[in-house]
Amino acid sequence: MDGVELKLYGMWASPYVLRVRLALKLKGLDYEYVEENLANKSAALLRLNPVHRKVPVLLHGDRPIAESAVILEYIDETWPRRFPLMPADPRERAAVRFWCHFGSDKMIPSLTALIHSADEAQRAAAVGEVRENRKLLEDELREGFFRGRRFFGGEKLGILDIILGFDAHLARCVAEVAEADLGEDFPSFTRWLREFEAQPEVQEVLPPSDKLVDLLRGYRRRILAQA
Repeated sequence: MDGVELKLYGMWASPYVLRVRLALKLKGLDYEYVEENLANKSAALLRLNPVHRKVPVLLHGDRPIAESAVILEYIDETWPRRFPLMPADPRERAAVRFWCHFGSDKMIPSLTALIHSADEAQRAAAVGEVRENRKLLEDELREGFFRGRRFFGGEKLGILDIILGFDAHLARCVAEVAEADLGEDFPSFTRWLREFEAQPEVQEVLPPSDKLVDLLRGYRRRILAQA
């Protein structure tokens, strides 16, 4: 490291925070972790991220960096020789950034719709969105820019694997809570997700599935009670 301390403000179940924790682990960077209560956010978090007021925030010395995708690129650019996360080729970097936005713009909203679904029609519509997103990733892994690869990053994890992997893992837990069947008919996507989840570094940062399901189940109960 460069001798400057790293501190990460997060919440244990957040896929956005898990992205940053995995990147730091892959880079071999030590950091202090501060668990936030999102129902009672600390003064430090509100000061460090006054715009969005949410986790994750990475504090590098006295410099706060917010938003998980921004943090990932910052980490990679600051420590480029430690387990590079972004490809060197400009065309491939553009493809990676495009699909990173796909995670935020498509995958997370479909999961939000699923866990908020209050009846069978809403649930079916949300499941359809999740499956369509999986089909797009299946096609990309089979026939698109990343075809024939073990991971989106090649033979090792890259920034796109980090961003999409935790979203895809979360989807399985959300489906269990919403009692929805997402299917297993996307073999390339399923193989990629299993390999992602099996990586030792991923295993070290993934929260216990039963604990995550319990959290999501409580959240869903509160949402439906307000409907």
